[in-house]
Amino acid sequence: MFSSIKRFLIGRPLKSDALGEQKLNKTKALAILSSDALSSVAYGPEQILIVLITVSAAAFWYSIPIAVGVLILLTALILSYRQIIFAYPHGGGAYIVSKTNLGINPGLIAGGSLLVDYILTVAVSVSAGTDAITSAFPGLHDYNVVIAIIFVIFLTLLNLRGVTESAAVLAYPVYLFVLALFILIGVGIYNIATGEVQPNLHTPVGTPIAGISLFILLRAFASGSSALTGIEAISNAIPNFKDPAPNNAAKTLTAMGILLALLFSGIVYLAYYYGITPLAEVTVVSQIAEETFGRNAMYFFIQGTTALILILAANTGYSAFPLLAVNLANDKFIPRMFTFRGDRLGYSNGIISLGISSILLIIAFKGHTEQLIPLYAVGVFIPFTLSQTGMMVKWIREKPKGWVTKLIINSTGALISFVVTIVFFLTKFAQVWSVLVFLPIIIYIFHRIRKHYDAVGDQLRITTCEPSVPIEGNVIVVPVSGITHVVENSLNYAKSLNPERIIAVYVAFERGDEKKFEEKWKQWQPDIRLVTLHSHYRSIIQPLTKFVDTVEHKASESNYRVTVLIPQFIPKKGWHNFLHNQSSLLIRAFLLYRRNVVVTTVPYHLKK
Repeated sequence: MFSSIKRFLIGRPLKSDALGEQKLNKTKALAILSSDALSSVAYGPEQILIVLITVSAAAFWYSIPIAVGVLILLTALILSYRQIIFAYPHGGGAYIVSKTNLGINPGLIAGGSLLVDYILTVAVSVSAGTDAITSAFPGLHDYNVVIAIIFVIFLTLLNLRGVTESAAVLAYPVYLFVLALFILIGVGIYNIATGEVQPNLHTPVGTPIAGISLFILLRAFASGSSALTGIEAISNAIPNFKDPAPNNAAKTLTAMGILLALLFSGIVYLAYYYGITPLAEVTVVSQIAEETFGRNAMYFFIQGTTALILILAANTGYSAFPLLAVNLANDKFIPRMFTFRGDRLGYSNGIISLGISSILLIIAFKGHTEQLIPLYAVGVFIPFTLSQTGMMVKWIREKPKGWVTKLIINSTGALISFVVTIVFFLTKFAQVWSVLVFLPIIIYIFHRIRKHYDAVGDQLRITTCEPSVPIEGNVIVVPVSGITHVVENSLNYAKSLNPERIIAVYVAFERGDEKKFEEKWKQWQPDIRLVTLHSHYRSIIQPLTKFVDTVEHKASESNYRVTVLIPQFIPKKGWHNFLHNQSSLLIRAFLLYRRNVVVTTVPYHLKK
């Protein structure tokens, strides 16, 4: 039944040689890997205005030069990540760049920040999209958390079905959003050019504003830079591209940068010219759409596609998180299970872990994840800064042809990213201070995992291990609960192994039961020694493990190995297991960690 449900939800397993069919072309990759960056157009310009309104609405003209600054940073980041794609074509992005050029700890800071950031991407994006839906249908507001969880489960299942299937489904809403915003910006600029928009709605550029300061401008710039989250995803996901992967990834990154620049600058300009003021209950994009079209079908089309892309922005996390986890797992900093491909050739453990973590975050914050946006943004700009700095070190160290130009590009990106990070910490410390706590904890965990893997490798390596002690013989202990076919089957198997000794062990709760069983055993299996143990506290585990320890201690003196052979019957149907106690599982769990004890199960399959 479980297998049938899994096939229905995820699809039939794919052969390993079908991996090439799961690669993305540029059109699909642009949709699923750019959704996070493109969706930030819906709130990035608004974040600038929210800071400027603290001075006055007259200060909104500063949004134009601030937007230019954001575009300069965007250009530096796009050019830098293009260089990263060609320099490190196997993916890994900021983690690989920082680890290779700056050292392990800077690499782990970048990798750990991005892992957490992708979890925040899913939680924040889905919650934002859910808010957009429940704002349109207020009756659903009480079910925000449930709706958000359903969306996360849907995205998780979609990604478990494979990269190409998720891309095929998610590409349409992303391109509809891009189309909707281009129509909005085009019609808005046309209305301005034809004089349909009054020119007195905004303050002219250059108007002196009392109370403005460099600190406020930097704060507005940092807030607007939140529109750049998600740019790094393509450099992490290069292995998902069709060959030649680096070329296709670089072209996709450039296309994303151009789209993001056009949409961001267009929304900022319209918001400035229309004199839009940010409101708690209505987004800036919604106000621009209403001013441009009124509340007609086009307005609802823009709002609908905006809500969709806010939800689907989470898919960037699903595309990049598993591949980043693979790089960390290959370096032994997180569990090796993240390197395994699932039935549909995707890294299923990474996808499932991301989904579960995001659901827990949504539940913890009850769907109100607005306070996580600064944390989400600073979690990206730390890797931005480290990756740019790492590339600077690379160019200075290697000095390839044209390295000075590349160094200037990366230096510009590193400086601006560093400034944005510092401004976030200075202006929103109450919301981002937790970064200073969880990053050291994550790095400590990474090192502990790596230390464990190194220790295991040293102990398993034949060249470094102590020589194994030869086994002279075998003593088999068979726990028995009665005289049945199950026990008979186990004893016959034990005899076939020709051990030195077979000891049957019976744990009795009553003295009378103990004597009765001994008499029956003598008649049934007189040639096999029976040891009866009395349990004063009705526990099978305690007296049995104590007896096994005693036998093991004596056997080890003669280099004998103790094998505990557990009889177990297997019901014909899986659900029948719930009708029987699981003593064999408990015995196996308790004895498994005994150093010189082998634990094995002899199954007896029931026919009915």
